Amino acid sequence: MATAVMTTLDPKSRAASRGLSDISIRNLFIIPTIVFLIVFNIFPLLYSLGYSFTDFRASTNAPANFVGLANYRALLNDPFIWSNFAITAKYVIVSVAGQVLVGFGVAMLLNRAIPFKGLITTLLLLPMMLSMAVVGLFWKLLYNPSWGVINYVLGLGNFEWLSNPDMALYAIAITDIWMWSPFVMLLSLAGLSAVPKHLYEAAAIDRAGPFYTFFRITLPLVAPILMIAIIFRTMEAFKTFDLAYILSSQPTTEVISIRLYKMAFQEWQTGMSCALAYIVLIMVLAITNIYVKYLNKVKER
Repeated sequence: MATAVMTTLDPKSRAASRGLSDISIRNLFIIPTIVFLIVFNIFPLLYSLGYSFTDFRASTNAPANFVGLANYRALLNDPFIWSNFAITAKYVIVSVAGQVLVGFGVAMLLNRAIPFKGLITTLLLLPMMLSMAVVGLFWKLLYNPSWGVINYVLGLGNFEWLSNPDMALYAIAITDIWMWSPFVMLLSLAGLSAVPKHLYEAAAIDRAGPFYTFFRITLPLVAPILMIAIIFRTMEAFKTFDLAYILSSQPTTEVISIRLYKMAFQEWQTGMSCALAYIVLIMVLAITNIYVKYLNKVKER
């Protein structure tokens, strides 16, 4: 009976007079979307996968020769590629950890009755709404050793942030933390506002301290949504290109996405770059899968 109701229309409706059923209307909206996804997402994905098994170069007219897993073996045995992965891992750890600490800390401060709370929250969300290129150029001026505001405020003189091989990666991570901590703050604030107030009242009656309340009530209940924020930010940090490319050209800041760009569009190793892109994809999926499994365990508690 339910199926019959879902697949039929009111005989007096305009759609019925045109001979359109519910299924026809549904297909009218869904099929174009599926075609769009296949053409612009799935087809390029499969096309590049095929190229990853060849020696194809987009800069020449030479035909692509099938080389099997040679590209993957060459990349996995290349110490420079592993150095790029190590730089990327360091950047991801520093950036995501900073975003979680800053974002969650600000959310804790905003999770109370304060004047102009809505305005303050809106202003704090502005950095994540800006373009990556704009943020990169803006912070490049702030880091400038001659007239940059950061050195003036910290009293560092003409300290080189972006030209210093030891500090450049941290400078990029600080910029990323500034830009995306509001994202973690927003999700954390949603989780904190959903914590039942009676739990805090019961803890206050039992004279529980702030540390006990935080680690026994607040953090466990906010942990699932905080893990979602970590998953998204880890995926994005692993693929970071804009900030690192704009802010610094030091070898110590060459994350894997920059190496992929150089291989594809400067060295024109199209087949090799496609293989590297799939290695990055597999790593991101593996890391995400680990996070999702841990998230499911957190939800079961």
